[in-house]
Amino acid sequence: MAAVLTGCGLSGDSDDVTLRLVAADYGDSSANSSQKYWDKLVEGYEKDHPGVTVDVSVYSWNDVDAKVKAMVDAGKAPDMAQIGAYADYAAADLLYKVSDVLSIPVEADFVSQLANAGEVHGVRYGMPFASSTRLLFYNKTLFAKAGLTPPTTWAELAEDAKALKDEGVKYPYALPLGSEEAQAETLQWLLSGGGGYTQTVSAYSIDSTENVETFDWLKDDLVGKGLTGPVAPDKLNRAAAFNAFAAGDVGMLNGHPSLMKAAASKGVKFGMVPMPGVAGPTKVSMGVADWMTAFKQNGHAEQVGDFLDYVYSEKNVLDFSREYDLLPVTTSASQVMGAAKEDADLKPFLDELPLSETYPVGRTSWAKVSAEIKQRIGQAVTANGDPAGVLGELQTTATTLDAGTG
Repeated sequence: MAAVLTGCGLSGDSDDVTLRLVAADYGDSSANSSQKYWDKLVEGYEKDHPGVTVDVSVYSWNDVDAKVKAMVDAGKAPDMAQIGAYADYAAADLLYKVSDVLSIPVEADFVSQLANAGEVHGVRYGMPFASSTRLLFYNKTLFAKAGLTPPTTWAELAEDAKALKDEGVKYPYALPLGSEEAQAETLQWLLSGGGGYTQTVSAYSIDSTENVETFDWLKDDLVGKGLTGPVAPDKLNRAAAFNAFAAGDVGMLNGHPSLMKAAASKGVKFGMVPMPGVAGPTKVSMGVADWMTAFKQNGHAEQVGDFLDYVYSEKNVLDFSREYDLLPVTTSASQVMGAAKEDADLKPFLDELPLSETYPVGRTSWAKVSAEIKQRIGQAVTANGDPAGVLGELQTTATTLDAGTG
């Protein structure tokens, strides 16, 4: 997507300053492009802040991280980048600490789980910008036809999937472990089994006993019994699974808020419940956050901070969250959304946020570890797959990468 530039100003005693912001596009068409969000925000800011121009360039998620990396590698870092990761830049001492730019009240307003996920070695560099959690979506029509109620445990999920299969449902449970977003589906299942990617602060724990038991169950009790549909999980991508749910072909799957609109637009009646666990609903959900960063190269800490304080105002956070069916990253906006009738459909996801666990984004090795998980985790549930072996190999890879990044 071509960059689009927008002008605005900011008050200051010094000479005029131009700030550059590179941002990701959360829209699914030109009608709701994030460029429109930023244009409106910047226009409002400019009225009260003459003196500084903010150029906003919006790129698709396919391109934005690479665009920022290319700018940084060329010695032309933007002043701000709203992207998917921050730890590599923080480790290279390229970023301002959050406390260097944001005012104390704004920094203190971040949802604590998300704010803590923005730390590298105990120092906060990443500012959460957008967040979401996952719930188990189920097709109410298919469930009613099979006489089912939503599952609360793994055993009930498997029983429901078996009943759905007997009714001819194409994907009783859609398990997307393809390369697109396997790290997300994996983490949701690991958490439901009492594990995770990093059960200790100091190291990865990908091959923990809990994690191996989780994938043994998936392989033997779900995939091995033909309950995951016609496309092998290691070949099924998240987007395809969501499309199948919206087409009415999926009984159950893990989904984030954007699936609500897609399913409703196709007339699918659905419900949402917490992810089932071994003995009951999962107590810890998977949370995802995207990040705002402030680069030091051009200076301008005061101007950047003033602008970001405005970006994170309650009104602007709510406007963004409502436009793109995402969860607010600030406590003040979360409280408003939790009480507002217009946001009732997002409340189940909002309730999960304080109990959520994010990817270990503060580890500089995470981007590469995540890429390895995307490529290899699906092999664990194939007919000849070895969950302990695959998780063990991923653990070795993660430990090696972790040692290499420091």
